Amino acid sequence: MAGRGDNSKPKSGGPVDAEPFRRALTGCVRSIAGDGEVEVVFANERPGMTGERIRLPDISKRPTLHELSVTRGLGDSMALRKACHDARIHATMAPQGTEARQIFDAVEQARVEAIGAKAMDGVAQNITSMLEEKYARANYGAIERQQDAPIEEAMALLVRETLTGQKPPAAAGKVLDLWRSFITDNAAGGVDNLASVIEDQQAFARVIRDMLTAMNMAEKYGDDEADPDDTETPSDEDQPRSEQENEEAAEDEAGQDAAPAEESETADDEMEDGEMDGAEISDEEMSDEGDEDSETPGEVKRPNHPFDDFNEKVDYTVFTEAFDEIVTSEELCDEAELDRLRAFLDKQLAHLQGAVGRLANRLQRRLMAQQNRSWEFDLEEGYLDPARLTRLIIDPMQPLSFKKEKDTRFRDTVVTLLIDNSGSMRGRPITVAATCADILARTLERCGVKVEILGFTTKAWKGGQSRESWLASGKPQAPGRLNDLRHIVYKAADAPWRRARRNLGLMMREGLLKENIDGEALIWAHNRLLARTEQRRILMMISDGAPVDDSTLSVNPGNYLERHLRAVIEQIETRSPVELLAIGIGHDVTRYYRRAVTIVDADELAGAMTEQLASLFGDESNRRRSGAPRRRAG
Repeated sequence: MAGRGDNSKPKSGGPVDAEPFRRALTGCVRSIAGDGEVEVVFANERPGMTGERIRLPDISKRPTLHELSVTRGLGDSMALRKACHDARIHATMAPQGTEARQIFDAVEQARVEAIGAKAMDGVAQNITSMLEEKYARANYGAIERQQDAPIEEAMALLVRETLTGQKPPAAAGKVLDLWRSFITDNAAGGVDNLASVIEDQQAFARVIRDMLTAMNMAEKYGDDEADPDDTETPSDEDQPRSEQENEEAAEDEAGQDAAPAEESETADDEMEDGEMDGAEISDEEMSDEGDEDSETPGEVKRPNHPFDDFNEKVDYTVFTEAFDEIVTSEELCDEAELDRLRAFLDKQLAHLQGAVGRLANRLQRRLMAQQNRSWEFDLEEGYLDPARLTRLIIDPMQPLSFKKEKDTRFRDTVVTLLIDNSGSMRGRPITVAATCADILARTLERCGVKVEILGFTTKAWKGGQSRESWLASGKPQAPGRLNDLRHIVYKAADAPWRRARRNLGLMMREGLLKENIDGEALIWAHNRLLARTEQRRILMMISDGAPVDDSTLSVNPGNYLERHLRAVIEQIETRSPVELLAIGIGHDVTRYYRRAVTIVDADELAGAMTEQLASLFGDESNRRRSGAPRRRAG
């Protein structure tokens, strides 16, 4: 049993029947998780947890005691996370900075594992074995310098030591010792308070946020969550964000005067009727009613470029755009390296191709089926319409009525996949995102839907040439965005998939992924869509968190980039014909986007992308069949 530290397994490592062990471990995981519906599977894949499914490494034919203990430790760790972790609290309390977020995540995992270790000695032994294996594989024992030691692992080890009294595993080497004095000198008080709040996730998270603030790695909790200057925030919002925030924000965005409607139709209705009373930045727009832009009284003007003077309205500035760039994959990488990176991507995700391929086939079947579900009625020729036969029986003089099947014509559609290329996406998230984008592009192309694949990051860490220019100018106050943007075109909408396929391998290139400034990336992708001639334009954002750029946030308010992102989203959702949806990887993006889904593990990305797109096309098909009015152009 995983929870009891049962070591009655064979010591010789001889052949064993692994099935009894699997059954016992499955029962133990369900017991610790407190959920009898948890599905435990054993596979030769990376361990992970997705919803109600826990994936553990398969048992070899001749397992050692250490291998069995590591497997039990993985099962215990995931079960404890399911039992003791609230994803909503975690997302609400999480800091913005990439490094701070990594520490916050690692320490939370240490907390849930410590709860189990304190309650059951067997769990403590299993988790220790799991950590020994983890650090041995990462070769932490060879680390001698502080700059090579991950501070998030040091913090997790310190929290584990504080809560359970257990010293770091031998395989962890000097990682904790290299950082111990820095942490204790700056946040010793917080370390002392952790044991008293181990069972309260929210209180524990507050202590960690205070420690990060003391170490100058994050804003104090509450300071980066609300700003009186934020155009989207009412004056009575003085409190830190609560669990009700998402619901309240959704109500505010919908508007007090807006009638209840499906999410996918809200923006359509508002644009059709000209009702924007509840929009977050409507006060600023309404104050400019006398501007020359409002040329036709009583008519909602839909400019082709709604972001022409947007930054001035939301108090967002850019210090310089001289060093920004929009590049293609070929400009960043030669053909030979692109081929090598693409081969690496295919190899990394070989086991996922089948699963994502099946989802893509299902999406294609749904799309193709919807294309043939629209009918024209009351025709003089075609198929006899049985629903009209009653009229003929009642009145024999009535003519026969025929019907004909026709396409719903969503072929005149373009989809943009905007992928976060920030450093926090490094590893499995970016490989899965690249593969899913590749397969969706191929699938939608078969259905006659054009697809554009874009990425966004920065050219440098810590500001690059923009920051150097700012320093040379004497550090003027409030410089605004202070980094060099890099926007990447992996696949243009008109480029066939077979020609652009290898470009996606660029996401695997070491050093590409840096900072993320989401608001400006959305504007860029949105304006590219507006330049298209297709009647229907869909923009899908794939990101794993809030916008983060250390250089910009170091000289501006802590929520500077997030405030801009919210304003951009509100503008697109209420003022633009572009349909916007988002998928958050391990981060709650529903507080930003009206139409969004959050996934815990990158493995869920394939299903989320296909389901979101399928539902969008399904909504369009349903509206047309029901005779609902479409959005008019112009």
